[in-house]
This record gives sequence, structure tokens and C-alpha cells, in this order.
Amino acid sequence: MQYRKDKYGEELSILGYGCMRFSRKGGAIDLDKTEQELLAAYEAGVNYFDTAYIYPGSEAALGQILARNGIRDKVRVATKLPQYLVRNLASLDKFFEEELSRLQTGYVDYYLMHHLTDIAQWERLKAVGVEEWIAAKKAAGAIRNIGFSYHGNTENFLKILGDYDWDFCQIQYNYLDETTQAGVAGLKAAAARGIPVVIMEPLRGGKLVNKLPEAAKRLIAGHQRGWSPADWGLRWLWDQPEVTVVLSGMNSLEMVKENVRTASEAVVGAFTREDREFLQRIKNIIRAKEKVGCTGCRYCMPCPKGVDIPGIFASYNSMYTESKMSGRSQYVQTVALAAEPSFASQCIQCGKCEQHCPQGIPIRQKIQEAERALLPWPMKSFVKLGRKFMLRKK
Repeated sequence: MQYRKDKYGEELSILGYGCMRFSRKGGAIDLDKTEQELLAAYEAGVNYFDTAYIYPGSEAALGQILARNGIRDKVRVATKLPQYLVRNLASLDKFFEEELSRLQTGYVDYYLMHHLTDIAQWERLKAVGVEEWIAAKKAAGAIRNIGFSYHGNTENFLKILGDYDWDFCQIQYNYLDETTQAGVAGLKAAAARGIPVVIMEPLRGGKLVNKLPEAAKRLIAGHQRGWSPADWGLRWLWDQPEVTVVLSGMNSLEMVKENVRTASEAVVGAFTREDREFLQRIKNIIRAKEKVGCTGCRYCMPCPKGVDIPGIFASYNSMYTESKMSGRSQYVQTVALAAEPSFASQCIQCGKCEQHCPQGIPIRQKIQEAERALLPWPMKSFVKLGRKFMLRKK
């Protein structure tokens, strides 16, 4: 296993264990199977384990496994505050103490504000006193590193990143999401500040492995490198020095062994020009089903009325390269729940975006088409309620 350092010099395994997808049996976590898989990862050198308050049964299972094997102090546990449920200062303590109880521990190594999508959510937390609360918990040793996980656009990521002295952050990033969400711009901005970056969804929930188009699978199978689809995705990430830890939701011993092997071999700078060109061919195959040829270059931004053009197009394309549910879920997270409205309906047809689009996309027409597909009438009430809940004031 290889290691990279956090902000304070602590060594973290470049492969982290994502605990959201623990093996399940009969609707509950299969504790015996999960223990075997987790211990196999630990014995191979994995020392970073990531869970969250809202992952059903995950915190309790992780806590039980670590405690009964006597390894809690030998690993680094990351979990997350459900910030969308926080209403006041007292609720911060309520959730945190419940998490400590589940994890059977007195401290959390890496604690995240979970699922921020907009600077307004962070501002709301500050209004209830989260900064002072964090300072007290860190002084007491109950929280050792503070960070946030993110699912919004690049602009809001940069705002949150620059608004507090974070110890680390967590973003969705993979070779298909290079220019969406926080993206490579966010990754490099965090690294420039000396902030370690933990990667979630490195293989797009399996899309870059078992859900690849058949043509892409054939190309990978026939490549002289002999790498699996997972190898390509993980090695692309570990080739970048700005990446600290890559999470994998491992739920089989075979997956643990394969990922550990890759993590022992992948090094910065190992990707060649030919490797990048090959991966671009794979991306082109995946994107052949896209509805809009948007590359995420963001030359169309900022829109004078706040429309999130790249966010809308990325979600629209996901409906056809993945599934309708996946695209709409992405749209809700990155566009619909942004504090500042960014819907296509705000477009005033000024055409400034089209003047700057290198791809010549008829943006004014396509964003309306996209939003009709992304926001059918049954979803409109859901989005309205979601905005009220997620973006409520103190």
C-alpha cells in the first residue's frame, strides 16, 4: 500500500474504504462478510474508513468491527454531519454524540459537513454557530480534522473552500467528471491551499466498470496494458499528485484484492500520452449517446441571469449515458437545490452564451429542451419542497 500525507503530515492510504456500500443480507448489513472484507483491507494497509450519519447501519457496523478487533486507534475514521438536518446549536451536539456512540469511540479523525451544494448551506451553519462548535470540539480532541463533502458546481466549491480554514475536503471526481461539479479546477485550487482531497465516486458508481458500453469494454480488454476498467479509472486518479485518498465501496474480497493491488502499483506520472489518448477514446464512446456536445469548458459562463448552463447540460447528458434517474438526481443536487436559482426558465434569450461557445451549441434552445426532460411536472413539487427544506433559513 502507498500513502500520501494529510495537511499535518499524517500518512493516509491512497485507497480508502467507502462504507456506504457494505455487503447486505436480508435488508441489513451482513456483519460477518463485511468484517472479513474490512479486515482484509486493513491487513493490506488501508487505514482510511469513510462513513456517514445517513448510511443505514454503516457507522454502527464500522464501530463494532473496529472495537472488537482492537484496531480503532490504528485506523482513521471519517464520518459526516447531516448538515441538512441541523436546526440549531443543540442539534450539532445531538448528531455528533449519536455518531460517537454508534462508532464506539470518543473522537473522529476526519469530520465532514455532509453534502454541501451551495455556499448558502455553509452560511446557514455559520449562523447557528458551527465555527465556534468546531473550534471547541477540536480543542477537546473530539474532532481532529474538519472538512466538507461537496456536490455542487465549481464556483460554489471555490467559495466554500476559501471561506474557512479547512483541513481537507471530499469531491466527486473521475475521468468522466473532470470538468463537472468541483472538477479539476476545484481539485487544483484545494491543492494550492495545501488542502488534501479525498475522492468519492472514482468509478461513477460502477458506470466506468460494468456499465461501460460494449465497444469500450472490448477496447480495454484488448489493450496491451492488461488493465481492467477499474484499473484505468483508479490509475488515472492516482496519477495526479493533488489526489490524497480515493474511496472505493468495496463489498467483496475480490474487489478488495484488486484495488489493493492497483494501489500498490499506481504512481504519479505513470500515465503516458498514449494512455491519455486511449482514455479519451473511451470517453468518446461513452459520450456518443449524449444529447448535447457540451465539454464543460464554461466559456458560456457566467450567465447574466444565473442559469447554470454546464450543470444543466451535464445532467441532461447523464440521462442518456447512464439513466434518467441518474441524470435527474444529478440535476437536483447541482442545479435545482442551489441557493441562487439557476433554472433554464430564467433565461432571457440574450444569446451572450452562444457567442462564446466553442462547440456552436444552440444553448438557448437546448437548455429549455434539457430542463423539460430533467424536470417533468411530477418532480416540480419535489424540487419546491426540497429547496424549502435544504435552503431554509435559521
